[in-house]
Amino acid sequence: MSPQKSGLTKEDLKSFKEEIIHQFHVVSEGVIDQVKLVAEGVATVNEKLETTRKELKEEIDNKTQPIAQAVLALSGKLVALDGKVTDLDGKVVALDGRVVALDSKVVALDGKVDRIHQELKIEIQETRQEVLAAVKFSYAELDKRLTTLEKEFVELKLRVEKIESRSIS
Repeated sequence: MSPQKSGLTKEDLKSFKEEIIHQFHVVSEGVIDQVKLVAEGVATVNEKLETTRKELKEEIDNKTQPIAQAVLALSGKLVALDGKVTDLDGKVVALDGRVVALDSKVVALDGKVDRIHQELKIEIQETRQEVLAAVKFSYAELDKRLTTLEKEFVELKLRVEKIESRSIS
């Protein structure tokens, strides 16, 4: 296509080209300004981050120093406790021997207690049987007396009724 067919001249194209270049410069200046602002923001954030990092490091150092001192103090106490535990271990071994001796005595006593328990159980059973027999006898005796008293009461009631009927007549 020739420039004359489309209706554009070389000057029109040159003018159009210059306009595009001008617009490109305007847009690129805006982009460059925005990139500079972003770079400044990044620099500010970096400074704040570095300041915060230093503050945190200082705070951590301040707080870990007492902890380190406490750990050292606890290490000394741990050594002392270790010595005491060793002493206690020796005492435990000695006590274990005594416990074994006591255990055999307890087993012997346990046998005696079981035997006495069995004897008492038998004696209690025999005594229980005797008490039950005495209660049965007492019950039978009481039942007999109660029956006699009931008969006598009925007889007395009849006699009172006879006497009352005589007095009324």
